[in-house]
Amino acid sequence: MTQPSDMSPAAGGADVKEPALSPSAPSSTAGRALRAPSSAAESTFEAMSFAEAPQIKSEVPGPRSRELLEAQEALESNARSYPRSVPIAIEQGRGATMRDVDGNTFIDFFGGAGVLNVGHSNEAVLAAAEAQQRKLVHALDFPTQTKITLMRKLKRLLPGRLRDSAKFHFGGPTGSDAVEAALKLARAHTGRHTVIAFQGSYHGMTAGALSVTSDLSFARPVSAPVHFMPYPYCYRCPLGLERQSCGMACAHLLESSLTDPHSGIPKPAALIIEPIQGEGGTIVPPPGYLREVRRIATQQGVPMILDEIQTGFGRTGAMFACEHEGIAPDVITMSKGLGGIGFPLSCIAFDAALDSWEPGAHIGTFRGHQVGMAAGAAAIDFIEQHQLAEHAARLGELALSMLAEAAETMHAVGEVRGRGLMIGLELVEDQSSRQPARELAASLRRECCQRGLIIEIGGHHRNVARLLPPLVISRRMLLKGIDILIETLRELEAAKPDASGAARLRGKTGR
Repeated sequence: MTQPSDMSPAAGGADVKEPALSPSAPSSTAGRALRAPSSAAESTFEAMSFAEAPQIKSEVPGPRSRELLEAQEALESNARSYPRSVPIAIEQGRGATMRDVDGNTFIDFFGGAGVLNVGHSNEAVLAAAEAQQRKLVHALDFPTQTKITLMRKLKRLLPGRLRDSAKFHFGGPTGSDAVEAALKLARAHTGRHTVIAFQGSYHGMTAGALSVTSDLSFARPVSAPVHFMPYPYCYRCPLGLERQSCGMACAHLLESSLTDPHSGIPKPAALIIEPIQGEGGTIVPPPGYLREVRRIATQQGVPMILDEIQTGFGRTGAMFACEHEGIAPDVITMSKGLGGIGFPLSCIAFDAALDSWEPGAHIGTFRGHQVGMAAGAAAIDFIEQHQLAEHAARLGELALSMLAEAAETMHAVGEVRGRGLMIGLELVEDQSSRQPARELAASLRRECCQRGLIIEIGGHHRNVARLLPPLVISRRMLLKGIDILIETLRELEAAKPDASGAARLRGKTGR
C-alpha cells in the first residue's frame, strides 16, 4: 500500500478568502498586478477565444435558442438539467468563450463542469484527434501506440510513489465508470465491502458511484454498505466547531470510527474522498487535513481513493490537487480533462500492489477509445507547454483577491473560497445568520447569463456560485468575467423584488 509521500506541496492559489477574516485582502488595483502572465502567453490565450465576448445581440434566450429548447423539451427526458437554468442553445465554443445559435457570445466560467481545461476546440488537441480518427477509433483493450503514449505521459505526472508503482485501467467513458472501477478494485483486493465516503461528496450517477455520493436527492442506493464521515466544511462545521480551534476534529472522528470496535463500522474496503469538493460547494479542506486522512488510511490498512475527476489536470494550480498536500493515494480516478476537449474517457491509476483482478474482471466496450486517448495525450502536452497549472494558480490568486475584496462590502457573500481556477462564493441572506441564499444564487446565475457570463451553482443548499473557467482563459477575459459577476451581485443585493419576485436591475447587459 502506498505510504504518505515526502513530496513538497505545489505552489498554487490561496486556499480560502473569508471576508470576515481577511481584512488585509489586496485591493483590486493591487490584486490586478499579481504575477501577470507574460505577454506571449496572454496573446496565445487571447487568440484562442472570441475576442468580442461578452456580446449580447438578442434577448436570451433568442428566437432560435427558444426553438431548439422547445424541440429538446419534446424529445428529451425530464432529467435534462443545465438548459433549464441557462436557457441557450450552443452553436460554437472557442477557448474560454461560447456562442449560441442567436449570435450571442458568452464568457464561459463553467467550462463544461470542469471538462474543458485546455479550452473549447483547442487546435492542437483537435489536430491530434483528427489524425487519430483517420487511423483507428475503437480498439477495446488491445495495445496501441496511442494508448501506451498516454499511459506513459500520465505516469510521469502522477504524485509521489505512484510515478513508480502505478498501473492503469481504462473503463467506460465517464467519471462514474472510473469510480466504479476504483471501488470494485478495492473490494476485490481486500475482500471487504464497506466503504467510507464523506458528507458533501459527489462521485457520479451510476449505482456504485451514487452509493458514495451524499446527496439524497439523487435517490442514492441506501442498501449499499457505505458510511459517510464529516468533510471539513469549516464555514458550516458539521460538528459545530470553529476553524481556528477545532484541532481537526473531523479527522479525529474518522480515526476513532476506524479504530473503535464499538463504532459500528466494519473495516472498510476503501475510503473515497475529493481533495476539494466540487458539487458540494467548492469546499477546500484546511491545510494538513488530507495528510491526516492519508496517515489514518495507511495505518488502518484501508486503500485511499482520491477522486481527482474535477480537480485534475491543472485545475487547482497543480497537476493533481493532492500535490498541494504532498500526498499520494492508492488509487486516483480521472476523467473530465483526461479527454482533452470533451472526448469521453476515464481511467484509474493505482498502486500495482492492489492489482488483484483476474483477466477480464472489469471490462467495457469503449475502454479503448483511441480518439479520446490521442486527445488526452495532446492535452497533456499543451498543459505542460503552456504551463497551465501555473497560469491557473496565478489567475486563481487574482480572482480570489478581487472577489474577497468585493465581498467585504456585500452582506450576501458569506465566504469566498477556492484554489486555482476552482472557485466558489457562498451566498447567504446575511453574514450573521449564514442562512443560505438559494434564490439569490439562482438569480445570479440567470442574470449573469443575460450579461454574457456563464456560471453554475452548487453546494449543500444550492447557494454557492461556482466558477470553473477553462484554464486557457486570458487575464483580460478573466477580469471581464469577474467584473460582471461582482456588478451583477451588487445590483441583486440592492434591488428589491417586484410583485412577481423578479429583480429590477439597472445595470448594463453586455449588448
